[in-house]
Amino acid sequence: MSISELFIKRPVMTTLVMAGILVFGLMAYRLLAVSNLPNVDFPTITVSASLPGASPETMASAVATPLEKQFSTIAGVDQMTSQSALGSTTITLQFTLDRNIDAAAQDVNAAISKTLRLLPSGILPPSYQKVNPADSPIIYYAMSSKTLSLSALDEYAETFIAQRLSTVEGVAQVNVYGAAKYAVRIQLDPKALATRQIGIDEVADAVAAGNVNLPTGILWGPHRAYTVQATGQLQNAAEFRPLVLAFRNGAPVRLQDVGQVLDDVQDNKSAAWYNGSRSIILAIQRQPGANTVDVAARVRTVMASLRDLLPASVNLQLRFDRSDSILAGLADVRFTLFLTLALVVLVIFLFLRNLSATVIPSLALPFSIVGTFAVMYALDYSLDNLSMMALTLCVGFVVDDAIVMLENIVRHMEKGTPPLQAAFDGSREVGFTILSMTLSLAAVFIPVLFMGGIVGRLFHEFARRARHLSVSPQSLGDRHSQPGAAVLDRRHVRRDVRARL
Repeated sequence: MSISELFIKRPVMTTLVMAGILVFGLMAYRLLAVSNLPNVDFPTITVSASLPGASPETMASAVATPLEKQFSTIAGVDQMTSQSALGSTTITLQFTLDRNIDAAAQDVNAAISKTLRLLPSGILPPSYQKVNPADSPIIYYAMSSKTLSLSALDEYAETFIAQRLSTVEGVAQVNVYGAAKYAVRIQLDPKALATRQIGIDEVADAVAAGNVNLPTGILWGPHRAYTVQATGQLQNAAEFRPLVLAFRNGAPVRLQDVGQVLDDVQDNKSAAWYNGSRSIILAIQRQPGANTVDVAARVRTVMASLRDLLPASVNLQLRFDRSDSILAGLADVRFTLFLTLALVVLVIFLFLRNLSATVIPSLALPFSIVGTFAVMYALDYSLDNLSMMALTLCVGFVVDDAIVMLENIVRHMEKGTPPLQAAFDGSREVGFTILSMTLSLAAVFIPVLFMGGIVGRLFHEFARRARHLSVSPQSLGDRHSQPGAAVLDRRHVRRDVRARL
């Protein structure tokens, strides 16, 4: 007995199976994550080290080199790059895809501990962070204002908006580009320091000692106790200028005597612009595996409510939303599939002129696609450009197989065979050929499953989805004229041609 005969003899079972596939497929479709590319985790760790005042050459030779030598002994390091700038060094370690990121982080931490005694004195202990280069921001917002200062605008961005967006479901982190945190910048005059015989270290110590905000003790009374706190924290440049650094010839030397004290920002070498004006850029990243479209929609909803709470002078604009291109791609694929189904139904009807024979194979395409969604959800796959490409590619396989099976059954019916017997005979004749051709089509995608590297990870879902859609149960025939998956047996074709002649 062939595979199709079981479904032909049990129409109620066949209907229930198809209904189950439809229900589970539609439920899985609503739960599938939506993204532009498959979710691939790249084991990458970034190590940062800081030594204030050191030149890039010093950072590269005294900090980056000892760390790189120690990191090279870690197993599984595929690529290591470093960047040294004024006072900072960043080393990026990319491991092989089969390396566990948590185990790699432990090895990096141990390597940093071994290298601490070789690093210059006064350096801040290096820190590391696990990152995924594939998790680029999904949505950008730009904040600008014509009346507020950049530092005030940055305060709204980092303390008001970024912290609120971090609590949104599916949001991993919010990066602030072009940040302008307020800071007092002290620009010393070397000649003035040399004249008064004051070193830079004395200036730094005096500034640190004069800018404190610590409790100084407790006053105990007969009935109450009071905590004494010295309000010695300086808030702006005007309060820093009269700060006494030292005494020379009995006169105090103040900070304003040896340089300029300005109200500025922490990093005045980086900036962001939007539409020609200085702005603060908010970049929102999603959590791995989260639905990009849903996360972007939630972020937009929250930002719409936060926009009403901002001052009227703050201009908050959406700069980029990746979900727009994803939704456009999915809409294009849906249109292609509906158009394909309509053309297939039209062609079958024009050649067979039989409504019932046209409706039954027309069910093969939607049920095969819907059933694939259930398997995708079970395998934790997502709707992305590559999986949609696999879906579009395999639609042709299912359509061809359906037409082949239907044509063979109709051939028997034209000879006068009853429909039920024609379904048995037609499916039995091409059943083995259908199965072998279906497996052959699926075998084409098997080598893609064994591809290594980043390309192999990206195309893993493509191969698995294409293979499953090629061998879906609907393509093997499950009703008395349900389509199959094979080419017509040449012997029956020749016999039918001779009969017609």
